This record gives sequence, structure tokens and C-alpha cells, in this order.
Amino acid sequence: MFDLTALRQAAELIGRHVPPTPQYNWPLLSQRLGCEVWVKHENHTPAGAFKVRGGLLYVHELLGREPRLPGMISATRGNHGISLAMAARQTGVPLKVLVPQGNSAEKNAAMRACDAEVIEHGEDFDTARQQAAELARQSGWHFVPALHPDLIRGVATYALELFEAAPPLRRVYVPIGMGSGICGLIRVRDLLGLDCEIVGVVSSAADAYAQSFEQGRIVCTETADTFADGMACRMPAAEALEIIAKGAARIARVDDGEIRRAIVALHEDTHNTAEGAGAAALAAAIQERALNTGERIAVVLSGANIDRRVLTEILADHVRYSD
Repeated sequence: MFDLTALRQAAELIGRHVPPTPQYNWPLLSQRLGCEVWVKHENHTPAGAFKVRGGLLYVHELLGREPRLPGMISATRGNHGISLAMAARQTGVPLKVLVPQGNSAEKNAAMRACDAEVIEHGEDFDTARQQAAELARQSGWHFVPALHPDLIRGVATYALELFEAAPPLRRVYVPIGMGSGICGLIRVRDLLGLDCEIVGVVSSAADAYAQSFEQGRIVCTETADTFADGMACRMPAAEALEIIAKGAARIARVDDGEIRRAIVALHEDTHNTAEGAGAAALAAAIQERALNTGERIAVVLSGANIDRRVLTEILADHVRYSD
């Protein structure tokens, strides 16, 4: 894993393209939870999500190793692909991205707007990922994984910003997709020597990481049926699980109803848009309201890339979801 010098070097590189995102303490949100809540606004990046940090660093480091790179292939539910597409367009490297059938139309459009070729394949992310790896093998293009040390170091720059800008925190809630966000958060906390709990958050309908964490081994699930596509993972990465097992206090499960209520809460209390995974951290903090009473905590709003149709339906049902 990286040290603090390498992390600050990554922050300098990423800062040329992505200004530091804010962390705000919102009074209404704190009132709702009965504690001091800080929100890390990764929804404010140019890609609308934290992943852009990892994509920029990954492509930069890759081109340093392979300057004659013919092209890249990866798989995504959206934000990972958007981050790679933005980095690839800046460097002129061709990019193909595989997504599951029925993937977010607006995330697909964002990738295509950055000149990526988007290919729909399979019923879920893990199937698309397997096909992307096979296409890379056949074509000789570089396969970009969902988890890699450079991706972790890149996204970890948001954790550095949070820990250095916010007051001392009792705990931080962070969503888990493939694990780069929580792994970066754990590493930065440890590098800075902070006494802060880190709580991972998964969907109860896609809880492979939670089961793996609890059983101390890789556990794959048959399905990952949640509208929070950024957390729709069936097959955990062993390297991420090792970091999480050593550094996270626990992994909380939240269901789609709790996530929807958190999206409404963020809209009402902060006037910020959150996608499903982006609201999951707040959903878990609300679930653990009794534990957090009187504490100072943070939640990572990891992204805002939610389709208008889905967001409209959630906000239209706000009476049903109101506290």
C-alpha cells in the first residue's frame, strides 16, 4: 500500500483536474440524526462521483508504464467507467466499457459523451466484467480492473481532504461497491494515526462483502438486486476484503427503502442529489442513530449520478418516506 508521500503526490496530480470537494456540517441533517454530521461531497467532482480520482491516477500511471497503449477495456455500472472515459479522452487512448443490460441510461450517456464505446452485456456487473476481461485478452487491449492499488490511492485523496479539513471524527460511514473507497479511507486513517471508526455499508440485497467480512472468507451471492447500482456486487475482491477485515469496525446493511429515505433526507436537508450508493452511508448512520447520539460523524456522499426517472419517482413518494 502507499505511504503519505505517495498519497500527497497523487493529490497534487488529481488536483490539476479535480478541485478538492467540500465537507459540510448541515444543521438540518445534524438535527435529524441527533449528532454532528459532516457530509463529504464527492457528488461535486466533475464526474459527479469519487471514482474520477482513481481513473485519473490509474491512466496516468499506466501510460507511464505503457506509453504505446493501444486501448483500454473495462466493466462498470457507471462511475468507474465515467472516470476512465474522462481520463482516456484527455490522453487520447481508446476505451471500451462493458455494462450490464438495462444499465443507467444517463451513466451510459456520460461515458459516450467522453468518446467511450459502451457495450451492453449480461444481466449484472460481474457478468459484464468477465466478458470485458475476455475481450481484452482477445484484442490485446489493456483490461482495467475494478480494484487496483492505483485506483485505491487515487480515491484515497478524498479521505485525506476529509480528515484534514473536518474536526476529529468518531466514525465515518462509507458505501462499498468493489471496495476502493473504503480501502482508501482505512489506509488514510491509519497513515494519519487517527482514532476513528470506519463503517462500511452495503445493500441488504447485495451483501457479499458483509457476509465475507462476518465469515472471514470470500462469499459470493447469486444476485445483487438493488437499485443502488454502485453497490451491486456479487463477487468481492480478496485484496479489498483483507484491508476491510483489518481496518473496518463493521459492515452495515441497508435496504432499498432506507436508501430511498436517505436520498430524500439529503434533498430536504442539504439540497444535494445522491444516487443510491451515494445515500447509503447516510442510511446506515440513520439506522445507527442511537449509537451516534451526541457524537461527531461523517458520511461519504460518493456520487450523484442517478437517472432523472428514478429520482423523480423517489421524490414523488416523499410523504411515504418522511420521518
